[in-house]
Amino acid sequence: MTDKLFDISGKTAVVTGGTGILGGAMARELGRRGVNVAVLGRSEEKANAAVSDIRNDGGSAVAVTVDVMKSDSCEAACEKVVTEFGNVDFLINCAGGNHPDATATPDKSFFELSPEALNWVVDLNLNGTILPCQVFGKLIGDQGHGSIVNISSMAALRPLTKVVGYSAAKAAVSNFTNWLSIYMCQNFGEKVRVNAIAPGFFLTEQNRYLLTDKETGGYTERGQTVINQTPMKRFGNPDELSGTLVWLLSPASSFVTGTVIPVDGGFSAFSGV
Repeated sequence: MTDKLFDISGKTAVVTGGTGILGGAMARELGRRGVNVAVLGRSEEKANAAVSDIRNDGGSAVAVTVDVMKSDSCEAACEKVVTEFGNVDFLINCAGGNHPDATATPDKSFFELSPEALNWVVDLNLNGTILPCQVFGKLIGDQGHGSIVNISSMAALRPLTKVVGYSAAKAAVSNFTNWLSIYMCQNFGEKVRVNAIAPGFFLTEQNRYLLTDKETGGYTERGQTVINQTPMKRFGNPDELSGTLVWLLSPASSFVTGTVIPVDGGFSAFSGV
């Protein structure tokens, strides 16, 4: 028996960054729950692979290549999604990332960081969230119901050493989430909700070898510091974001908007003492 409180079947979701580890896990879970999933990403090959997984599991999905930092690319992607599925109910903004030249290290101080790299990181994480919200969010607003879920970060709540550009950009994503939630309610009604998830530490393509040793698989010094600061004493599994995502999309969270939900094994709550 389906619990109607968490039932999102038959809806259509757009997942930007659906070709990544976290976005891909979310897209696959939505497919398993009977959601039509548009997997958006820069890599056609990776998008097609995610779609194949969803279809092989009995779900409905389409792959769409997009550059979330360009309005015309987002508009073209939107046309493809609407042609395929007719409408959009959910937008999940998973596109994001960092750049080595926007990262302060012992070999490159903050004062030497490339302005171009910093701009790129802010563009990808912040504008790469805002632009899809302008395009797909307009559809959701006009139909008067739906949910937008942005992906923030622990770096927004507890700024992390080294990743200056990424931390600042994700803090802006959290702020934008708060702002957009109010705007959508005031202009389109209470059934259009905007929230964010702030993942703790999950092993991804971006951070795997910052946190674990490529040769031994053990923790690096930074990885061990993360584990020491996480009360659950482990990294998260990508599938552990799915429950929070489904809740934020479903009727179960009908009075929830403007929130940033940590999914972090207690990292953000622990003072270290």
